[in-house]
Amino acid sequence: MINGYLGTRTSVMMQRAFFGRSLLLAQQAAVGLDSPLAPRSAPLLQRLERPMSSVTIPPPACMLRPLEVPMRYLFGPGPSNVPPRILAAGARQIIGHTHTEMYEIMNDIKKGIQYAFQTENHMTIAMSGSGHAAMECAVFNTVEPGESVLISINGIWGERVAEIAERMGANVHRMVKTPGGYFTNKEIEQAIAKYKPVLFFLAHGESSAGLCHPVDGIGDICRKHNCLFLVDTVASLGAAPIFMDKQNIDILYCGSQKALNAPPGTAPISFNDRACHKMFNRKTKPVSYLFDMTQLSNYWGCDGKPARVYHHTGPVSGFFALREALAILAEKGLEESWKKHKEVAAYLYRGLEDLGLKLFIPERDLRLPSVTTIAIPDGYDWMGLLTYIMKHHQIEMTGGLGPSVGMVMRIGLMGYNCEKTNADLALHALEDALKNYKKRRA
Repeated sequence: MINGYLGTRTSVMMQRAFFGRSLLLAQQAAVGLDSPLAPRSAPLLQRLERPMSSVTIPPPACMLRPLEVPMRYLFGPGPSNVPPRILAAGARQIIGHTHTEMYEIMNDIKKGIQYAFQTENHMTIAMSGSGHAAMECAVFNTVEPGESVLISINGIWGERVAEIAERMGANVHRMVKTPGGYFTNKEIEQAIAKYKPVLFFLAHGESSAGLCHPVDGIGDICRKHNCLFLVDTVASLGAAPIFMDKQNIDILYCGSQKALNAPPGTAPISFNDRACHKMFNRKTKPVSYLFDMTQLSNYWGCDGKPARVYHHTGPVSGFFALREALAILAEKGLEESWKKHKEVAAYLYRGLEDLGLKLFIPERDLRLPSVTTIAIPDGYDWMGLLTYIMKHHQIEMTGGLGPSVGMVMRIGLMGYNCEKTNADLALHALEDALKNYKKRRA
């Protein structure tokens, strides 16, 4: 076997030498050298024998060093720290995105999402991308250019949906309140009756302000006025109760990286029959091919066809992690998850008040259990406080986002991080910063 291998290797080397010599002769003929025995200058030989192209940019020094990632406590509004079990799931060797086993995992994910959303909707999938992917998918598929949409804005997420809808040509109407404000059902019905939208958007968990918006009754209003009800639960799913079917929510989506414990990169979304009828009876194609539900419904086995056709390469490792995250939620139970987030949030509220800090959302029932907002204490530079906490405690907390910038600081204790011991770490870091970080001059 060794001799045979050496013989084969020698033969290959001889072939390479022969073809290399033939190429050289062809090059010589091209420059007017009639004979292979003609004298050649050294510079000409160098030009003839060097590769046709050469690397001129060297490997960057940073890429020759090992990857370094610091250990941080992610107590901001997300992403949250990921438990070892989910990290291990994401680290498994990948399989093909169209393998039978992969489709089985995707089917498991679908069932897990149905449980988390409390829905029986068959049109339930996970987008390849962050929560923004699901946000765009919802608007792109159910709204056509020129159609009226109504967006409630009391933080950044309504602003984002309004911009997305405007970019694809919708006629956008806005209901606006300052961060932390909420809309009554009467206000919502009056606006729907006025603008006659095909879609109404509401953020259940407005993480930029720390608000958990009431949902009961809004779905009924939307049905009364033949309007689809779209709800964002990126920051609230798993932390606060939501019932897609019972609350007559037509489209619901979330992200993977908050109370669901998984890394960023996948986004569950579900459409009920009303939404599907609007989505699959449109006159124009959605503006995005990647987010086109006529394609994605087949990829996820939701269209009733016997075969799934390639659409795009899904994030295989991300789906592994999401499947494990949904399994943990199923094992723990939704009601237990909601209860724990509420208890830990209440524990954090007491600690913050003991430090003399003011909670931004005064009504306890309207506070988002996963993300707590604090009014910036008088005399302090909020960015300086947060920088001090990161430097001295390796804890991430954040300021506001969008319209709430300069109004709040945010602490997120969700999913794996939803523990009273983590609340104690956050409170200790805040106490230290308030004592030792210099106040700004008046």
